[in-house]
Amino acid sequence: MANDQEKEAAARASLRFVKHGRVVGLGTGSTAKYFIQLLGEQVKNGLRIRGIPTSDRSGELAASLGIPLTTLDECPEIDVTVDGADEFDPQLRLIKGGGGALLREKIVASATRQLVIVADATKRVPVLGRFPLPVEVIKFAQAVVQKKIAALGAEVKLRQATDGKPYLTDENNHILDCHFGQIPDADGLARQLSDMPGVVEHGLFIGMASVVLVANGSEVVELRRQGVVKS
Repeated sequence: MANDQEKEAAARASLRFVKHGRVVGLGTGSTAKYFIQLLGEQVKNGLRIRGIPTSDRSGELAASLGIPLTTLDECPEIDVTVDGADEFDPQLRLIKGGGGALLREKIVASATRQLVIVADATKRVPVLGRFPLPVEVIKFAQAVVQKKIAALGAEVKLRQATDGKPYLTDENNHILDCHFGQIPDADGLARQLSDMPGVVEHGLFIGMASVVLVANGSEVVELRRQGVVKS
């Protein structure tokens, strides 16, 4: 319950980054869900924005709440995106993809002027790697990529859906959950994974987050690369 309260508090704090007339990226995951619900209340009260969802389920939730949606074809530049993270470190590097939407999340983040990450206190780590790193792969390359990542020292598992079949992303790809343990060189690992044929995308988000809003109890702290501001 306390964890949910922190997620909602962080999501509520992010609303100040959303202004009239903005194009807003809509993240995926439990904390981003709070943001979309709160944004729906703002839209109902007269806020005029257009949203670009990072997953089918976020799009469905937003539409059900009356949030107008658009696409990257119509709006290739996004003003602000609010999304969650599975982990973040002191340099605001992220691991994302626990919800299976890392590909669209990274595409939207790359098109965004300001990426605002909302998180509860459990997501803050000194070194990335406690959470397994998701890597999205095309099915044809799965076995090859799995072997190459294992050679880097990771325990690699194919993500399963609730029915026991391989989990499918919105783009109909598979996800490998890669347990590296601590990742001392996240930048280097990101480059290695990006260079592997068959890897569609990985969950290391390097240099993309502008702000992290992390809730700890009733307090929300704003983290930026140059400092910390209490909200």
